[in-house]
Amino acid sequence: MLGGRPLGAVIEEKASGSREAAGTVTVRVAVVGATGYVGRELLSRLAKHPYTRVTRLMSSGRDGRKPYAIGQSHPVLRGKFTALCEPLAAESLTPDETDVAFLATPHETAHELAPALLERGLRVIDLSAAFRLKNAEAYPRWYGFEHRAPQALEEAVYGLTELNGTAIRTARLVANPGCYATSVILGLAPLVRAGWLDPLAPIISDSKSGASGAGRAPSDKLHFVEVNENCRAYALFSHRHVPEMLEALNLDASRFTFTPHLLPVTRGILSTIYVWLAEGRPLESVLELYRDFYAQAPLVRVLEDSLPEIQSVAWTNYTDIGFALDASRRQLIIVSALDNLGKGAAGQAIQSMNLMYGFPETTALG
Repeated sequence: MLGGRPLGAVIEEKASGSREAAGTVTVRVAVVGATGYVGRELLSRLAKHPYTRVTRLMSSGRDGRKPYAIGQSHPVLRGKFTALCEPLAAESLTPDETDVAFLATPHETAHELAPALLERGLRVIDLSAAFRLKNAEAYPRWYGFEHRAPQALEEAVYGLTELNGTAIRTARLVANPGCYATSVILGLAPLVRAGWLDPLAPIISDSKSGASGAGRAPSDKLHFVEVNENCRAYALFSHRHVPEMLEALNLDASRFTFTPHLLPVTRGILSTIYVWLAEGRPLESVLELYRDFYAQAPLVRVLEDSLPEIQSVAWTNYTDIGFALDASRRQLIIVSALDNLGKGAAGQAIQSMNLMYGFPETTALG
């Protein structure tokens, strides 16, 4: 089966020449939430993807308005797609014309939409947080709604390809990680998996993000005069990405501190993570651990002689990771940088789709 269609139908389509692809089928894609920043980033990458065709564009913010060319919302996409952007009509998303749906919507919208699409035979990549946390009881506290889709929540695969690639390949529902969470989890995972951290020492992440991470909806806090020439901490002890970091890394909340900041830049995240090692090790051992851990991860770059910077990852799909070690104190500082709209959102979602359909992992992401 492919997106609910019998394999024989796919072969017939290829034989008839009705769908273009060299050696593979073309995956038919719907993007729901196409008018937001993440929607734009998804479509920019899909426009370059040789094995996909965008068949449906929808926006939950366009109820009651006529379909229109997506270039009106995103001028950079003018002429890229023939599908018009329509008001959200979930019932019209069917396997007849869609294999996989990207949901770049509010959490509550994805929570309602994803189970219905799965029931119809579509595969879903959800870029909201509606299915990231396995504990349904955590949603009222962190996201403000009751989770009422236990079957979909149980089925969902956390979409961090570097850690869950095998499960993503066969998944029907992928929960795309948060941008901050991606930077922190990738920065810490090799040490946590190897058991190299002092179990009694704290783990502290000081993270900074560009303003696009807050989305396209207007907000007083995101006005130019509020962001420009400023740096502001926010959501101390209450940021929504904390529980998925703890869950993915199997960490105790009592030893983990995360402080996010808003930077006066458009895009990019830089996380500076402070940890203490259980025993003394040279920096070369740390580098070797990370090089080995990410040897098969083409979008993670382990830096040996410099520290990551936002400028080096902005507009890319890479995560850069670098280090500084005070061997006398066993203190290691990990610096992780990525583009919050690239590897932190749309790029990561495309990466999961590539795995789900057997395409080279970096297709349309180079």
